[in-house]
Amino acid sequence: MKPLAPVVLEGRHVRLEPLELRHVPALVAAASGPRETFRLTTTPDGEAKMREYITAALDARAAGMALPFATVSLALGRVVGSTRFGNLERWPWPEGHASARTDGAPDAGEIGWSWLAEEAQRTAVNTEAKRLMLALAFETWGFHRVTLKTDVRNARSRAAIERLGARLDGVVRAHFPAVDGTLRDSATYSILAAEWPSVRASLDARLLARA
Repeated sequence: MKPLAPVVLEGRHVRLEPLELRHVPALVAAASGPRETFRLTTTPDGEAKMREYITAALDARAAGMALPFATVSLALGRVVGSTRFGNLERWPWPEGHASARTDGAPDAGEIGWSWLAEEAQRTAVNTEAKRLMLALAFETWGFHRVTLKTDVRNARSRAAIERLGARLDGVVRAHFPAVDGTLRDSATYSILAAEWPSVRASLDARLLARA
């Protein structure tokens, strides 16, 4: 599949820049603080694991299956985490169908692999990052659906996803190995293209309140 072109997304609180190996030191530093909130989230610890993590993300990008970012807090002036588009779907529309793509853009995909240093959590960084990514997905690429998933036990992550306006599709049982070595049940959410205008308005109102 054709890789998606790297893109920089920037708002008032956050800049999402294409993830590269040069981000290894900054991401190691971001992940080196208190790690209690990473208990159910894959967050590499140390330079070797971070390099492997970024290399895998770049391989997925080269294969046309992901678009990973380093998350930069504009208030702090440094990298505070990472996020990405993944599991990109290109659907086999019937020939001549009005929705058939000619630009190589995906029809749907997932936003995830997201983690933030403790100092950036519960700030506008995550809200605006998701606002920027959802706008790219629905307004530029023309997605029909964005999926978001998290460990069913991760109440904090589930609450953040629900605050975005995503709807619970269901729970995939024994989905894959969890960070703690158990079998993870995944709470799976989605936002559809038709729902994006109302989701966007809600996110904009939340960000305005933080201005």
